[in-house]
Amino acid sequence: MQDGHPLHAFNFKHIPVLSQDILASLDEVPKNLLEEGLMIDATIGGGGHAALVLKKYPKLQIIGIDQDPNARKAASKNLCKYEKRVKIIDKNFADFIPEKKVIMVLADLGVSSHQLEEASRGFSFKTDGPIDMRMNPNQITKASDLIIQLNEKELADMIYQYGEERLSRKIAHRIKTDLSEKGPYSSTKDLAFAISGCYPPKLRYSRIHPATRTFQALRIAVNNELEVLDKLLEKAPDWLHSSGIFCIISFHSLEDRKVKQAFSSDGRLIRVTKKPIQANTEEVLNNPRSRSAKLRIAKRL
Repeated sequence: MQDGHPLHAFNFKHIPVLSQDILASLDEVPKNLLEEGLMIDATIGGGGHAALVLKKYPKLQIIGIDQDPNARKAASKNLCKYEKRVKIIDKNFADFIPEKKVIMVLADLGVSSHQLEEASRGFSFKTDGPIDMRMNPNQITKASDLIIQLNEKELADMIYQYGEERLSRKIAHRIKTDLSEKGPYSSTKDLAFAISGCYPPKLRYSRIHPATRTFQALRIAVNNELEVLDKLLEKAPDWLHSSGIFCIISFHSLEDRKVKQAFSSDGRLIRVTKKPIQANTEEVLNNPRSRSAKLRIAKRL
């Protein structure tokens, strides 16, 4: 198992979603390939999906990719008993090229529980922290930098495009006005409070927090999430053996639309799922974050 960071124990939580459906998808792969096959887990996180696959298929090998050092450490720890069958790489999946054909490419595009709950990462307004949101903490631009760098129109367009937020212009105006009059926001809760103030009072306490879509937009923009997804959708089919499986779990409509369109139009692939697989009632009860997960599966022709 390879990684440039020392191992240590810490609480990196990420319950793998739709895991039984991921395992079932491998039934589409010829058995001779499963015997000595290689799988790419493009977003290995804490290694939840990988552990289940390695347990079920004792000869399968996995290359796990993640740009988050905490995720790589957690995966190394959680997969230590499969050490000889796992290689963990510090990279964004958009920049990866395998050395040989693989039987599966899996990408879980969700933000982990650890990332959301770790205040210092700045992904969530539920815990007070810096306005950061970088998946790779070594990259330069944070969400707070983006807020400052974009002009009001650019900020509004970004919030509308990536967050599908109908009050994007009002929110952008409020943010830029605050920056001009008061200086940068001190924390995620300060930013969320300002965004909430752009909503009518009766809508500020609905099931979805008013800042949710704007925070989503900032996170997508900071990490270039849609651009790297486009690269994966373009490149990954060529990584696959004939009859190899391409699985993507998305968590919002922008990602799901891209995956649906790519799987429908790519001549290298045939769709296994015409409609996305979603969590059943039991899984949602056990893991509420699975509620918005959508799994689409395609097979290499």
